[in-house]
Amino acid sequence: MNSWQLLRGAGRSLARNKARSFLTTLGITVGIAAVIATQGLGEAARVKVREAFNAMGTNLLLLRSGAAQAGGMRGGFGSLPTITFDDLSAIRELPTVRKVAPRPEVKMQIRSAEANWSTDLGGVTPEFFEVRYWSIVSGRNITQSDVDGGTKVTVLAQIVSNQLFGPGVDPVGQQVRIGNVPFTVVGLLAEKGSAPQGGSFDDNAYIPLTTYYAKIQGGLNQFVNGTVFVSAVSPEEAGRAESQIRALLRDRHHLPEGVDDDFQVRNTVEAAQAQEEGARTMATLMASLAAVSLLIAGIGVMNIMLVSVTERTREIGLRMAVGARPRDVLAQFLLEAITLSLVGGVLGVLLGLVSSARLTAWLGWPSILQPDGILLAVAVSAVVGIVFGLYPAWRASTLDPIDALRFES
Repeated sequence: MNSWQLLRGAGRSLARNKARSFLTTLGITVGIAAVIATQGLGEAARVKVREAFNAMGTNLLLLRSGAAQAGGMRGGFGSLPTITFDDLSAIRELPTVRKVAPRPEVKMQIRSAEANWSTDLGGVTPEFFEVRYWSIVSGRNITQSDVDGGTKVTVLAQIVSNQLFGPGVDPVGQQVRIGNVPFTVVGLLAEKGSAPQGGSFDDNAYIPLTTYYAKIQGGLNQFVNGTVFVSAVSPEEAGRAESQIRALLRDRHHLPEGVDDDFQVRNTVEAAQAQEEGARTMATLMASLAAVSLLIAGIGVMNIMLVSVTERTREIGLRMAVGARPRDVLAQFLLEAITLSLVGGVLGVLLGLVSSARLTAWLGWPSILQPDGILLAVAVSAVVGIVFGLYPAWRASTLDPIDALRFES
């Protein structure tokens, strides 16, 4: 028998039991769809984690002062001033460091002529926006001349601007009052989205660092309060930059061996990699569970093909009696199993892509199409047909023609 005859015969055999063929195919469809959907969700989760940490700034280290202790009670990091501006100057000289940007911050009420809004107000230098890769969509950014002159200017993030002036309104040139001090809005920041730890990057306002200390919150002389953002020269150098900063500050603060650091350095590159690895692990676990359903579907294919062999024993005997070879019979039943699996695989890929797109859209995640995963899913469905269809096909091909013709179902 040629290939076309085998294929036509397999199609006719499957069409005789449409409901059974459909239900068998459905198992493969659900298994493949689950694998495709979990792969898409896993990759989307990894991309979302990467985007969230990139919004903070790439190659980023967060430096904060130590923890205060009084009467057995300890405050959090940043509650004890230990880092000086001279420390920051020394950190800038490290070969693994690209930029250093201090940012003290306080919750403040900002008022426009029409509205008011409570937000996080930060005192910054121009390096802060370079470290955070945060661009301006209207107006200008805070400049070094603003810092040197202590000017009363501010740049607003999107949420603050929308609350004070309304959505879509350009706030540049408008006057606001921060506390009781008038400020001019000179820039509107691009939208950045949600922070990995919760909240939004877009609910902030920024003023020059010197203005912050002079008009909002008094400084600590040579000490730096708040968080210091340090950008490493590359992601690969972030770990080495962290070690060099720790060694430098311990030496400058004269901390003997065995004494805890009086500061904290947090490597967001490592945190991003850890969360991305966690998302990958979860996706792998979900795909493994989906693969179990595919295995069960394969067993279903084997079961149905064995039933088919039993039901068609006389047919098999008749075919052999008129000249069909055992390999023709084997090919016939194997092709039926592969057809069931491939049809289920193709339908599963389509269902998986639709499910993945719907779920990622519902979660607000990017939809990721993985061609390699699709090809692999189709190949797996074919392998399932071969593996689980081989035994029933072999059993059919080894039937004795005389015994098969005598068989009564």
